[in-house]
Amino acid sequence: MSPRMPNPSMVVPGVMKPQRELVQAVNEAGVPLRTLVLVHLRVGQLNGRTVQIPTKKREFEEAGEEDHRLPLVATWREQTCFTGAERAALALAEAVTLINDREDPVPDEVWDEAAAQYGEQELGALVIHIGLVNFWNRVNIATRQEPVDWRVNPKNWVPMTSRAAASG
Repeated sequence: MSPRMPNPSMVVPGVMKPQRELVQAVNEAGVPLRTLVLVHLRVGQLNGRTVQIPTKKREFEEAGEEDHRLPLVATWREQTCFTGAERAALALAEAVTLINDREDPVPDEVWDEAAAQYGEQELGALVIHIGLVNFWNRVNIATRQEPVDWRVNPKNWVPMTSRAAASG
């Protein structure tokens, strides 16, 4: 299916700059970039807006991606490779994303665990990041944007885990 229109962030004047500034502010708030990447992937999965990620060792090497846990994000609860802080961030991402038909979409136990792992600034950055990813997912779904494939051109591809340093 082809896109209904070019990406609205590129069409509406003045939109891209504040989006980039928000991303930069979130990236500089103290949450490890690897955690933000895991949250980004999980929110996309929940919204049906997945990103094509490397799955084989050779693909990871060609893409320059270092975090081999990326394909495990959907099953993070069953995995032992995620830290307590990452688990808290992923649980928060799921709760904030799946807010329909729940009396208390973000239960205290989910919030409290995230607050135990992250300071107020970091927790705020996580909530904003989750909101931004949900926003982008909805814009891309509404306009039928093509899913992102990180391996389109591995020689020019910048791994998500190192993008903040490159753009900072």
